Amino acid sequence: MAFSDTTKQLPLKPIPGSYGLPFFGPISDRHDFFYHQGRDNFFSTRIQKYNSTIFRTNMPPGPFISSDPRVIVLLDGASFPILFDNNKVQKRNVLDGTFMPSTSFTGGYRVCAYLDTTEPNHAVLKQFFLNILLSRKDSFVPLFRSTLSESFVKIEDQLSGKTGKADFNDVFSNASFNFMFRLLCDNKHPLETKLGSQGPKLFDTWLLFQLAPLATLGLPKIFNHLEDLLLRTLPFPACLSRSNYNKLYEVFYATAGTVLDEAEKVGLKRSEACHNLIFMAGFNAYGGLKNQFPAVIKWVGLGGEELHKQLAKEIRSVVKEEGGVTIQSLEKMPLMKSVVYEVMRIEPVVPYQYARAREDLVVQSHDAAFEIKKGEMIFGFQPFATKDPRIFEDPEEFVARRFMGEGEKMLKHVLWSNGFETEEPSMDNKQCPGKNLVVLLCRLFLVEFFLRYDTFQFEYKTTAFGSAITINSLTKASTL
Repeated sequence: MAFSDTTKQLPLKPIPGSYGLPFFGPISDRHDFFYHQGRDNFFSTRIQKYNSTIFRTNMPPGPFISSDPRVIVLLDGASFPILFDNNKVQKRNVLDGTFMPSTSFTGGYRVCAYLDTTEPNHAVLKQFFLNILLSRKDSFVPLFRSTLSESFVKIEDQLSGKTGKADFNDVFSNASFNFMFRLLCDNKHPLETKLGSQGPKLFDTWLLFQLAPLATLGLPKIFNHLEDLLLRTLPFPACLSRSNYNKLYEVFYATAGTVLDEAEKVGLKRSEACHNLIFMAGFNAYGGLKNQFPAVIKWVGLGGEELHKQLAKEIRSVVKEEGGVTIQSLEKMPLMKSVVYEVMRIEPVVPYQYARAREDLVVQSHDAAFEIKKGEMIFGFQPFATKDPRIFEDPEEFVARRFMGEGEKMLKHVLWSNGFETEEPSMDNKQCPGKNLVVLLCRLFLVEFFLRYDTFQFEYKTTAFGSAITINSLTKASTL
């Protein structure tokens, strides 16, 4: 029997909680999660009820989409890392939790994200992704700076329009798609293809039909049961997004020739590589970045004008001293780097992590140890783990300088990438292959923003898939 890493032996206790009656228990928990309590309160009330950060419950979508919604929940920074230990847990078909969308959404293939590390194709596909990024590393900075320049022009154009406001999410959804497409498709702009400006909408529709059972539309309470019936009775068939997906596939297949040539050299079928490429570009990269940039601008905005002044001063002085924006110059901006990590800590864009116990094991919270049997589903809610008060001071507060100086030692508790921030993705783990790229893009976003602007005014609202940001004003840079 394996034990999670710990510095002390803790008392072994039975896991508290209940799954309730078959069918009715999962439905009750699902309604609590979406309608009666809400996501965060669903977990916090059960922590109080069981006096434990580890307990049993059911997770959506439940019947009839999920055949077994039962999970063991981990809600602290001590137990959560067991989800990254591939010797103790396996991740076959658990990306979306207790259900898996049809492979018809991905051309009939189980793409890399659904493969366990022990499956032979996982190592081949993961290394393929890592090689793609490595071979294109020199284009990251100039390509994204070009994309950002286009995006800030669009923001300014909207601000000077009739409404005097700018839809940040719309602009940066397009920016995220355009960057990834050009990166993977030999710098060809999607406007030069059959996709035109429709790429983000095609991806959004494709994502929606896969992830709808995990979302709520935020309708008035009177419609709760109707929404629940429509979204979570049966999975949406892939045929609803097939025409959109086929458009994406045809264009990627035609324009990502260099990447697909590389795939064939490592033994992958061209079609399989293309479907995996689309999933990586759309589900992982675009789906993550379109929510990551709003999170960055929201928390920096909430940080106030004093933080904006400090960021602008640091960024502009380093760029002036270094003679430009480079990966090396970004490393000399400790406040900017800390801000990015703090955003990723306080609001990880992928909050859920799932795995099945590969063997009988014992997982430890801060206060007790619990036995998990082989095959049981383990679920971690990352925002609670990365806001663990036993690990971080003022965990609910956005502390811009948290990861500066000695604070860098706390980066091992930043877990947004399906792994520790202090570790690297490899063919042998499930950590996001674009981990370092995402961090780089967030850094570049802040640098380019504060090279152009002193401060900004904004408003936001929380949606099912992140924050919706409206920019109300931008104050152009007073000094360079």
